[in-house]
Amino acid sequence: MKNIISIIKFTVLIVILFAVIYPLTILAIAQFAPNQGKGETISVNGKVVGYQKIGQKFDKVNYFWGRPSAVDYNAAGSAGSNKGPSNADYLAQVQKRIDTFLVVHPYLKKSEIPADMVTASGSGLDPNISPQGALIQVKRVADARKLPEEKVKQLVEKMSNKPKVMGTETVNVLELNIALDQLK
Repeated sequence: MKNIISIIKFTVLIVILFAVIYPLTILAIAQFAPNQGKGETISVNGKVVGYQKIGQKFDKVNYFWGRPSAVDYNAAGSAGSNKGPSNADYLAQVQKRIDTFLVVHPYLKKSEIPADMVTASGSGLDPNISPQGALIQVKRVADARKLPEEKVKQLVEKMSNKPKVMGTETVNVLELNIALDQLK
């Protein structure tokens, strides 16, 4: 009986520590983080439209598309596909993405499609694509919006994020699409 009471006391202590005190401590610390720990949001006209570091699904022809997502852009389930380049299912999935991409971009050859446009990132939530991935979509987006291709191309170049020291150049798809909506 003495052991049972000790175990119950210990269990209550652990529950209070990890279910109450720890979360409240993390919440208090988050208040000092940018945006009070709610993430780096992007707002348009005072309305939050997305997060800077989390990819979103764009599949309309008048918007730039981001990387495919192994988790269908579900931020609660961040994960890669865990399938390697020798996996037949993975290869079939990539081929299906290539075929779909080529249907909407008939002016391209398969060899012109950057890998980031047909393969998911490790997290499945990458908000960025390569400038090449954006540039090959310029014709489709410009045609859909009845804009000059050169104007849309200049926007992509303007929205490209160059690395400060090392790394690769990227384009945030959500920020690019917001800027695209603001073009006249």
